[in-house]
Amino acid sequence: MSLDHEASDSPDHRHGMTIPEEWTGPFDKRFWDDRYAEHTRVWSGNPNPHLVRVVEALDPGVALDIGSGEGADAIWLARHSWRVTATDISSVALDRSAAAIAADGEVAARIEWKQADVLEWAPPERSFDLVSSQYSHFPSADLVPFVKRLAASVAPGGTLLVVAHEANGHSAMGPDYFVAAAKLAELLEPTDWTIVEAGLQQHPSREGSDEVLVARRLV
Repeated sequence: MSLDHEASDSPDHRHGMTIPEEWTGPFDKRFWDDRYAEHTRVWSGNPNPHLVRVVEALDPGVALDIGSGEGADAIWLARHSWRVTATDISSVALDRSAAAIAADGEVAARIEWKQADVLEWAPPERSFDLVSSQYSHFPSADLVPFVKRLAASVAPGGTLLVVAHEANGHSAMGPDYFVAAAKLAELLEPTDWTIVEAGLQQHPSREGSDEVLVARRLV
């Protein structure tokens, strides 16, 4: 589940979207459709700064945006000449994303909006020059195979970017939803990957740090 994307009107800026304290799950399509439907806009409309920092050093290609929310990352990538598949579990979020960019036909043509539960959907292997997952949190039993599927979808020479909240201050989720970037890096075969960074990085525009994994596929 994605819990940041630069918060807009939520009273809890660090979490982005408020999660009811009494909520016991699941964080499924109904949950996210309801949460998006409660707001005219949930996120700020700005791309995630860790994405911008990493991508500015890359040549444009084909990208996969996991948990795309209201589309800020996908739209930013498309405006910088990337072709993007943007996935989210929420149809409400995807419809809002497509509407936001509909008037700009050139940019809109570079984005495919895809409704998918990423715990069930496997992206095509070795197909993307960039795979980005921003603040998608799942229990560790789901997170490990999820990251492995994302890694498998990165093309040779491509980049895997996984950003997650640090494990504090998120009362709606237990510790099982948080894994250090260094631990995620251990899931990648050393002969196939170069780890560019794996650890805590200060968030550029709010208090606190994020776990950031940047890895480049060699073969």
